[in-house]
Amino acid sequence: MPEKKQYDLLIIGAGPAGLTAAIYATRRKLKTMVVSLTIGGQMALTNEIENYPGCDLVDGLVLATKMQDQAVKWGADFDFNEITEIKSKDNIFIASTNQTDYEVKSIILAFGLTPRKLGCPGEKEFTGRGVVYCATCDGPLFKNKVIAIVGGGNSAVESAEYMSKIAKQVYVLNRSDQFRASPHILEKVKGLKNIEVYCFTEIAEIKGDMVVKAVKLVNSQNKKIEELKVDGVFIEIGYEAKTDWLKGVVDLNDWGEIIIDHQSVTSTPGIFAAGDCTDTHHKQIVISAGEGAKASLGAYKYIIAKEGGSTVPDWGKCELVGTAKTAKIQLEK
Repeated sequence: MPEKKQYDLLIIGAGPAGLTAAIYATRRKLKTMVVSLTIGGQMALTNEIENYPGCDLVDGLVLATKMQDQAVKWGADFDFNEITEIKSKDNIFIASTNQTDYEVKSIILAFGLTPRKLGCPGEKEFTGRGVVYCATCDGPLFKNKVIAIVGGGNSAVESAEYMSKIAKQVYVLNRSDQFRASPHILEKVKGLKNIEVYCFTEIAEIKGDMVVKAVKLVNSQNKKIEELKVDGVFIEIGYEAKTDWLKGVVDLNDWGEIIIDHQSVTSTPGIFAAGDCTDTHHKQIVISAGEGAKASLGAYKYIIAKEGGSTVPDWGKCELVGTAKTAKIQLEK
């Protein structure tokens, strides 16, 4: 039988959204458990982050570790495992791993998206060392470099247009001669001098030593093999929202993203969501962190209301009774 543990709040995922939510929840004295297989999510795979406020340049794993340390400092617990099922019973939620049933008052879903992988040799080995999955995040690191962008949809073509302003040379590698990108951006890209498009082309191998040095290409029509020297490979073939296990628990959109309102509330009272796994349009670290904070404050408000207390906006004044430890708290601007 799985072990039973009780918490006020369960956070599923430990990327910027989940870790920020944990910091805010524990500072509000909620007994909080974070369940995740890893720390940092996609953030931890980025060697250099230059657009996080207050950090001119920071390693993604370092930033993730600092967020975790801050959450632990305030009392968050971590379980490096995977939630496989969520049920509700007797006005509580039961979220289960293969070892533990967590009985909680509220849940925050913050497990992000999973980049689709090429699955070719060298991809895993050079991830974060030339292989990247986000032009907005990592593009500036490749100033005046030669890069290859894999894909034929909006994400790949828009990334090519963006990177044409940064990189010395951009190669777009598409497995067919059909592009799914919007016609206007496609025409713009085809007219740029430092962009070259390869059709019917797939990467057979990503090569290098400490960092990416080249890609081995194969033409799917004539089977011709060639090697292209590049400094980076941008894999822009989309992301997967691995949310099939949440069907019937919360509402999902056609892409499997969790539908939330502007307060990070899902269709199920007591369950909140934040970050890249939601239907928010922009998938950025700072946005995920902000949504994690909103979701945590929303969960706090939900739990307090269940206990008969009340909350006020951050800029107001009120005496609160009924926190997880029945403490009396005065909020003041």
